[in-house]
Amino acid sequence: MRKIKNLISYCSLLIVVSTQLISCQMKKELPEFHVEMSHPENKYRIEPVYDKIKTLEGVRASFPYGGSSGGWGESRKLWTEQHGTPIGADITYYAGYEDAFYHLNVDFPIDTITDLTKRFYPNSESEENHDELQEYIYDRRPGQENTYDEFSDLVFGFAPKGMVVVWLRFSGNQKELGRYQAELVEDDQALEAKLFASWSMRRKEVREISLIPDASPEKWDNYRIKYFWKPIITSENSNFRLFWVLTEYFNAEYENKLRPMLLHPKNEKRAIPSLITFFWETGKGEKFEGRAFFNWEKTNEQFKNGDNSDNEIQIKVTADNGDFEVLLNGRSLETVNKRVFKTDREFKESYK
Repeated sequence: MRKIKNLISYCSLLIVVSTQLISCQMKKELPEFHVEMSHPENKYRIEPVYDKIKTLEGVRASFPYGGSSGGWGESRKLWTEQHGTPIGADITYYAGYEDAFYHLNVDFPIDTITDLTKRFYPNSESEENHDELQEYIYDRRPGQENTYDEFSDLVFGFAPKGMVVVWLRFSGNQKELGRYQAELVEDDQALEAKLFASWSMRRKEVREISLIPDASPEKWDNYRIKYFWKPIITSENSNFRLFWVLTEYFNAEYENKLRPMLLHPKNEKRAIPSLITFFWETGKGEKFEGRAFFNWEKTNEQFKNGDNSDNEIQIKVTADNGDFEVLLNGRSLETVNKRVFKTDREFKESYK
């Protein structure tokens, strides 16, 4: 009888181990991503009460522990990898600065999310034929792992009054998926009891400390305004070679552009840039990095008064590489700051 019991126990153990191995194998074959919860500023921190990431494959995925952090579009925290293709979210959260609970239950557009999660975006120069570098690809071949990045992070941004923005990150590129509206929960006593059960403070105390009566999402909603434009970076120096352009936008999108893509920029609908960083050379040992910091209000005002369909932000580097001017459609564009640094960064077509 003891042998039979031992055999049964052994078989049960094998089933459990086999099930775990199959589950692990299935997870390895699914898309893998991290989830981030961000906010505009620390005073706008939110705390989740219930959360769920919906996946196409039906596997469970969830939000990180704790509340939101970091800045708009970036929590600056890592959390256990989640698996599957994210197709929506169901989250109930508390905004202490409004003393309000919100419920967001959203389904992402399937065609859009499945297309984006299958893409690979470039983060560095191609290790193969340089001319083959694409804006993005769907089939990353062996040897291209250091050139093209896959979908890596699903980022949520929680702004006042239930505004929620979702981005997809591909390492050095971040794309907005959409802007969603969470609903205010009117009958929130059960949620209050659950959330505050483990807190040292009561709801009244949180309200007294954190309440921001005039909290508004307008600023971050405005950051999402887009115009058709392209960046044009040139120099008075005939030996000028442009190698890399990194653009960060006020709406928390950002992108990498490398040769040859940046030599023929597309006129696309883009948000207002917060920072454009670019690298160039004019000869051996003449390697430079430039940074242009933008003011949203002034840049947006100039765009509003422009063509709205065929715009150029023009950066013109002086012949001696010491400075550059910034223009919008030939008119001077005021910047917050401009900087030029010497650099030792090497590129495939660097001067030897």
